[in-house]
Amino acid sequence: MSGMRFETSQGLRQGQNLALTPKLIQAAEILELPLLALRERLDRELETNVALEIVEPGDDRAQSGEVLTTRTSQTREDAPQGGGSMEFERLRSMERSYGDQWSGDRDYRPTRASDSDEDPKMSAMNNTAGSGASLTEQLLEQWSFSEIHDPELRAAGARLIEYIAPEGLLSADLETILHQSASMPGCDWSLPLLTRALTRLQHELSPPGLAATSVRECLQLQTASALEESLTQSTALVWSDALLLLEKHYDDLLANRLPKICDSSGMDYARIDAAKAVMRRLTTAPGYALVPPSNEPIVPDVIVELDIDAGEYTVRLSDELIPRVRVSREYEELAEDKSADKAARSFAGESVRAARTLLEAIEQRKTTLARVTRAVVARQRDWFEHGPNFLRPMPMTDLAEQLGIHVSTVSRAVAEKWMASPRGLVRLRDFFAGGTENREGEDVSWNAIKAMLQEVVQGEDRHHPLSDRAIAEQLQARGVEIARRTVVKYREQLGIPAATVRKIHA
Repeated sequence: MSGMRFETSQGLRQGQNLALTPKLIQAAEILELPLLALRERLDRELETNVALEIVEPGDDRAQSGEVLTTRTSQTREDAPQGGGSMEFERLRSMERSYGDQWSGDRDYRPTRASDSDEDPKMSAMNNTAGSGASLTEQLLEQWSFSEIHDPELRAAGARLIEYIAPEGLLSADLETILHQSASMPGCDWSLPLLTRALTRLQHELSPPGLAATSVRECLQLQTASALEESLTQSTALVWSDALLLLEKHYDDLLANRLPKICDSSGMDYARIDAAKAVMRRLTTAPGYALVPPSNEPIVPDVIVELDIDAGEYTVRLSDELIPRVRVSREYEELAEDKSADKAARSFAGESVRAARTLLEAIEQRKTTLARVTRAVVARQRDWFEHGPNFLRPMPMTDLAEQLGIHVSTVSRAVAEKWMASPRGLVRLRDFFAGGTENREGEDVSWNAIKAMLQEVVQGEDRHHPLSDRAIAEQLQARGVEIARRTVVKYREQLGIPAATVRKIHA
C-alpha cells in the first residue's frame, strides 16, 4: 500500500457528440405524428400557447399572403404593418388589462374580444356526442332488472360482471374470482354460489353468449338460444346439428376432419355444411354488440394521383384537417416593446418563440414527408402500374442515402402514415422491405412474394388444396426460389390455414 500514488494530468482528445436540442427533439416528434395525432397536438398547442391563433376565413392578413403554417420560416418583416398610433394605443390597453395576469399566471390566456363571438373549439366540443355507458354499466343494469330475490345470488352476479372482458367473455376462472372476493363483506362466498350466479348470468344477459368462460361455450350459448327461437322444424334441425357439432365434435370441426365427424355422428356432408353455414352467423365477441370497439379512422397523410395527360404520378399532402395558424402579431410586437412590462414582455417572447418553433417543425414535416413520398413513388412505379406482385426491395438506408438524410428521419416520416393511391389505401412503411432476386435476376420484395403466395392459394382447387411444398413449387415455377418452411411462415403471417383446414370434403 505504501507504493500507491494518485496522479492527475491534462490532455486533449478530439471527438464528436450529437446533442439534440429541444428544437430538434420537437421536430422529430412532429415528423413522427400521423395526421390525426398532429391535429390533436396542434389543438393542444392552441389551447396552451397564447401566441398561436387560427386564421379565420376572410382574414385580411391571410388574403395578403402573410406567413401561415406553410411559410413559418420567414420573418415578420415582410408582413403588412399598419395600425399607427391607434394600434399602439390598443397594445398599451392590452398590456394594462393583462399585465397582472401575465405576471402571476404564466398559463393565462386572454378571453375573446367579444363575449358574443362563438368559440369554434367550444362549439365543436358542445356538439360532440358524449361517451355511452360502458359494458359493465349496461350489464349491471340488465342484471338489476332480473327477477332474482336471493341477495347473495344477486351480489355474486354483480361481482362476476366486473370480470367480463370487453368482448363479452369471462376474463378469469371462478376459483380466481372466489379467492379475490373472499374478503368482501355482505356475502358468504363459495364456488357453488358463483357457479349458480354464472349460469343465471348466461341466461339473463343479452345478447346471448355473454359471460361465457370460453369461445366454445360462447358459441354454444348462442346456438342454444337460436335453437329455442327457431320457428320452423327445418331451422330447428340445422341449429340442433350445429349444437351437436359444438358439444361433441368441436376439435374435429376446427381441424376440418369432416370424414371422422360423419362416421361418429351419422350426419352426412350436406348436414354438416348446413350447420357450418348457420354457425357463421355467430360471434366470438358478443360484448361488441353493446359497446363496439373504438376503431380509429384511417386518414391518409399523402395522396398520390395519376396525371393522365403527363403520364406521371403526382404527390400532394392531405392537410385539409390541419387548421391555418400563425403567430399573433400583437404578441410579437409586445415581445419587442421595450416600454412594456418586463414580465409581460418575457411571457410574450417565450410564447412567440415556442409558436415559431412549432410552426417550423410542422413545415419541416411537410417538406420531409413530401420528399420521401416522391422518392417512394419513383422507386415503386411498377407497383402503382401493375400491382403488389411488382413491389421492389427498398431498404430505408438506400432511400436515406438518396435523399441525403438520416435513416431515422425516413423511419419517422413513414411511421403510422397512410397513402391514398390509385390502388387504394396503403401504409407508407409497406413499401420498405427486403427481398431477393428471381430467376431472371430481377429484385423481388418479400411482400411481393407474399402476394404471389396468396394468389396461388386463391387459385387452388379447394377439393384438393395445395400443400406447403406444392405452393413452394408453384412459386419456383414463377421464378422465385423459396423453401417450404418459408412458405409456412408467410402463410401463417397472412392468416391462411393449412391445407387440411382449407379442404372442402364434399
